[in-house]
Amino acid sequence: MAAKNTSTSLLDTILKKMIVTVDQSKGELFAIAEQSRQDYEDLLGELEQVRTEVHALIDEQDDLENKVRLARNRLSKVSKNFHTYSEEAIRETYEKAHDLQMKLLVSRQKEKQLVDKRNDLERRLSVVESTIERAEHLVSQVSVVLNYLTQDMKQIGEALEDACLKQEFGLQIMEAQEEERKRLSREIHDGPAQMMANVLLRSDLIERLYRERGVEEAFKEIRSLKQMVRSALYEVRRIIYDLRPMALDDLGLVPTLKKYLLTIEEHVQSLKKTTKIHFKNMGSERRLPSKLEVALFRLIQESVQNALKHSEATEIAVKLEIKEHQVLVVIKDNGRGFDVREKKTSSFGIMGMKERLELLEGDLSIHSKPDEGTLVVIRVPIVE
Repeated sequence: MAAKNTSTSLLDTILKKMIVTVDQSKGELFAIAEQSRQDYEDLLGELEQVRTEVHALIDEQDDLENKVRLARNRLSKVSKNFHTYSEEAIRETYEKAHDLQMKLLVSRQKEKQLVDKRNDLERRLSVVESTIERAEHLVSQVSVVLNYLTQDMKQIGEALEDACLKQEFGLQIMEAQEEERKRLSREIHDGPAQMMANVLLRSDLIERLYRERGVEEAFKEIRSLKQMVRSALYEVRRIIYDLRPMALDDLGLVPTLKKYLLTIEEHVQSLKKTTKIHFKNMGSERRLPSKLEVALFRLIQESVQNALKHSEATEIAVKLEIKEHQVLVVIKDNGRGFDVREKKTSSFGIMGMKERLELLEGDLSIHSKPDEGTLVVIRVPIVE
């Protein structure tokens, strides 16, 4: 018994050291990724400046070439009529032609240097971008390892008998958690973060428009900027809502669905789209077990979002029927549909729905054909 406790204690000590080491490595990788992002932004700014200078030089060279051509014509005329011009006029003509030619040569040399610099910056940007991607990938992998080490692994000695089973199940859970974190990270990066970056750029543009084109042009850009901020605010609220709709705990499934679908419809219409979302509850509004309510809400949410993102539907109908021992959900749209026999490697949403329903011992069926809309039917047993 003492030997077992000693072994367990030793394993726990080793595990703690591993967790500290992995966590430090994760921090260092994250720092590398952040520094690479900063380097990327700096290089991008420098590249834009070089491109602007190249364009300016090209315009300058066009002007110089015109002046050189005129100076050569003048020089040719002076050479042909050498005796009719004073020595001062001849010298001035030669010096002017020579000076313009030298300026043109210097400008071309500067352009070559800037083009070389631009190409070098583009190569460096590509390398830094690759570094960012690899660092983020490594951070993700280290996070999976770190989560695995910290999830119910402290008492390894007590779990040795069924270690294989727990390992397989634990990995599945952690992979799902990590995928959810990656999804949330992508949504924030591609949504609010990008919009906020655009707000900064557009604010600079407004200042420039105000100086160069006047108040009216600046106000047009401000109105466009307000719409962008409004969209960013919606995205933030949607992400928060996606994490956990608080009304689900307080009001239950049916009222929460009504509010959610109404909010989605209002947002879609604010984007000048004509999609209508109809909700009909055909059964009772009684409360269900909390886990079942959350699962049903997520399934309906995923189906509606798929219809909005991929089907280009103008009508989406959601029907819910809570029976005594079963819940039936039907989601139908009049969008462009798809071939259900065609396997898509990117259809993670449908895969997630199927996995969630397997845990609930439920059933999912999808009926669709190209240009004929999509019908999603969900059946879940009620287990108190």
